[in-house]
Amino acid sequence: MRKIDPKRFQIAKRRTSREINRQIALTLIRTHQPVSRADLARLMGTRRGAASVLVNELLEEALIFEGATGEGGGRGRKPTFLYIDSRERYVIAVDIRATRTYLMATDLLGKPLVGITNFPTNRDVDVLISELGKRIKAMVAENRSNATCQGVGVVVPGMTDHGSGRVLHAPTLGWRDVDLKDALSAATALPVQIENSGRACALAQVWARGGGHSGDLAFVSVSDGVGVGVVVNGEIVRGRNNIAGEFGHVPLSIDGPRCSCGATGCWEAYVSNLATLSRYFGRNPNESKPISAENATFTIEDLIARARNGDAKALAALHSTGRYLGLGLASIINAVDPGRIYIGGEITAAWDLIESAVKAAMVERALTALAARTEIRTVSVDEHPRLRGAAALVAAPAFAAPMVA
Repeated sequence: MRKIDPKRFQIAKRRTSREINRQIALTLIRTHQPVSRADLARLMGTRRGAASVLVNELLEEALIFEGATGEGGGRGRKPTFLYIDSRERYVIAVDIRATRTYLMATDLLGKPLVGITNFPTNRDVDVLISELGKRIKAMVAENRSNATCQGVGVVVPGMTDHGSGRVLHAPTLGWRDVDLKDALSAATALPVQIENSGRACALAQVWARGGGHSGDLAFVSVSDGVGVGVVVNGEIVRGRNNIAGEFGHVPLSIDGPRCSCGATGCWEAYVSNLATLSRYFGRNPNESKPISAENATFTIEDLIARARNGDAKALAALHSTGRYLGLGLASIINAVDPGRIYIGGEITAAWDLIESAVKAAMVERALTALAARTEIRTVSVDEHPRLRGAAALVAAPAFAAPMVA
């Protein structure tokens, strides 16, 4: 039972139930399409006439369309199937990372419309916004058919204020209190949504499951840094100060290596791509001395390839990362007890090499034997969870019911 907050609530109005039913209908059509009106009524547990009223409203607003005709089960009229209408709407997804920024256009269901483009990330906010603005405008110009861009979803490796769209703190970018949402919206003349990359990845998984989730989940994105998103009862957890779920900056050891956030021993400082590469080269990630040309261009993918080719040092570096990853996952399990944890990022390409180390560390630190068996699923880089999450920032609200009381 959810307690009503006497200071923060939205009272139910006469149209509230209809709004909720519209979102339910949209979500069911999206999840089960193609679906007939009769099937939709059965799924909603309502009369066919009531479902048809909702369907007609959605058709008038061009949110859905009628497609192929199915085979009738009797002498009546053959059913016409319903689909979400994503033919004339698209969104632009942006994934800002410490080293590179990625862009992709998708339809309202998150399906890529064009190939992914990327460019080096300039940490000067004004320069980056200018570059992003130009590239987004070019993407819009290339899609000048009858399709309309519904907005831009942006994920960043840091803490964000969901309401204002300000980046509160992005350690790997060196940003604090950056007005990214309004500035980018002004540069593109499009609505913009900003979110933390870990939460966006978690949202992408909820989105992939038809807009809802029966249990709780967490997503851990391991890349230049570590982003974590937590979903409880189908809702993204943000916390009072928008820092809930920042497990990447929970210390494994206060005497450990310095993290990008300025503290020492954070989980991120042990499992990020930079941490793994530094471990391989025997280098302190905070060293200021020059890096050799080979080391500067060497990637985590290169390291994984060497491990597969028998490089014992590369394999040892990955095993260490696997152990530290498992220790941190145990902290998430002990704190949140999710039904499932998803792992994303380049390290997933080495999952068969590190899984045993990850699971052993989870067993070592999880509070119960059952908790240590929490399901872990990997999401490959090819699935682009951060970009899919960025797209969902724009598309998902159409399928979300209003919060009441």
